[in-house]
Amino acid sequence: MSNDIYQMRIGFVGAGKAGFTLGKYMTEGNVHVSGYYGRRRESAMEAANFTGTNYFETIEEILASSDALFLTVPDGALEPVWNSLKQYPLTGKCICHCSGAMSSAVFSGIDQTGAFGYSIHPLFAIHDRLQSYREISQAYFTIEGSPEYLQFWLQFFEALGNPVRLLGPDHKVLYHSAAVFASNLVTALFETGVGILMKCGFDRDGSEQALAPLFLHNCQNLVKTGAAEALTGPVERGDTDTILRHLQALSEEEKEIYVCLSKVLAGIAKEKNPERDYSLIWKILEEH
Repeated sequence: MSNDIYQMRIGFVGAGKAGFTLGKYMTEGNVHVSGYYGRRRESAMEAANFTGTNYFETIEEILASSDALFLTVPDGALEPVWNSLKQYPLTGKCICHCSGAMSSAVFSGIDQTGAFGYSIHPLFAIHDRLQSYREISQAYFTIEGSPEYLQFWLQFFEALGNPVRLLGPDHKVLYHSAAVFASNLVTALFETGVGILMKCGFDRDGSEQALAPLFLHNCQNLVKTGAAEALTGPVERGDTDTILRHLQALSEEEKEIYVCLSKVLAGIAKEKNPERDYSLIWKILEEH
């Protein structure tokens, strides 16, 4: 197997959003993508057409035409796909998956096959299989797996322009939970805000439109300046009266979310304003 990133032949098993996006991103970066194989023939053929690569009828054919396989399938399908794959000769091949939460340990018995296993995850929300490749150049990639080709894969994605971090297998689940906090749970928080505005007489469209500038500006400021500098609001100001009124107005479920996150904000506020006393806010939050 070549150590030249532009000679490495990469095949994709699975043709969902991750397969489409990574394959197109790699071909746009002049990486040799051999093509696609998938359980759903139509999707694999569409991905091959989208990336200008080949469609393979069998997993054996794509394996023979690839130095590395990316298994871009749902987490629950990784083990079954691997079990079907490891019956073939794999010596010298790299077998990679793109799960955020699972480590390369899912490739059980890989040492006996002569192959090398990797978990390679873009820290990025792939929202559109035909468009996300244009944006993934901004994403961090994290890599975990066999030592033999760790540096190769690090250099591979760095050459494409991405920042890269190596992870230990024990950190995968915790790492993925961080991504969920910064992405999926933010969606839940926005939806909670929309629901509260609807209680005030807004319709859904009006709620989303009203909150959008606040949400977007805050996110941009947070990324630009960091949490402490971006923090505003009643917790940071020490406005206990407003916090108490919020707690009285919210439902029990909303209150629970508010209290948990306000405790985090109180810690950030203390970091930002070490001279201020936030003990009363802590007391109010603890009592609720």
